Amino acid sequence: MHEFFRFLHAIQKNTFTFVSREMDLLRQHIKPGEVYRRSDLEYYSTAIDRHLATLTKDGTLIKLNQGLYYAPKQSKFGVVPPDDRQVVERFLKDEDFLLVSPNTFNSLGLGLTQLYNTTWVYNHKRKGEFQLNGKTFEFKLKSSFPKIITREYLLVDLLNNIEDLAEDQSQTLDKLPNNIDSFNADALMKATQLYGNGKTKRKLKSIVRYVFQHA
Repeated sequence: MHEFFRFLHAIQKNTFTFVSREMDLLRQHIKPGEVYRRSDLEYYSTAIDRHLATLTKDGTLIKLNQGLYYAPKQSKFGVVPPDDRQVVERFLKDEDFLLVSPNTFNSLGLGLTQLYNTTWVYNHKRKGEFQLNGKTFEFKLKSSFPKIITREYLLVDLLNNIEDLAEDQSQTLDKLPNNIDSFNADALMKATQLYGNGKTKRKLKSIVRYVFQHA
């Protein structure tokens, strides 16, 4: 009987040692400021759900949602929130996307003032609205989009989406001819051809022709 208990104790000790080593290995692969999918971390653990629960409880990880976890990074002001782009990248498992806030349309000088609590994600893989890190992201499938946002692209994107915005369309379009010269003409035409839908192309061609004729 004593031999049995010694044997059982040895097994428990070895199991505890193995689990501790796994946890240490998992911690080594968690870097502050990084966002992880559950699937990113399960390579280092045979009991990933138990380990994630432990790491979340002790503050090593913060559970976001959609299977995402954030390793908090500290600053002198407290915890640095996860970067939106990094959160979306891990969710999509893809780096090819563009984040667009419809609030940035207000910077074009066309009288737009509405504020929106969502960010659009132009991408090639997913469609729909998702809550990520307490924020609303609307994923939109697009065949093409630029790497960076310019004022010219922003104008094209505004016109592409103007019917879905809580703005007075006619008022916005009426102001555009008087402000069209604030945009780079070549860059605007290029952005229109690459990213504009049919209506946007027709609107901008009409406006540019009108401005040239009345210059």
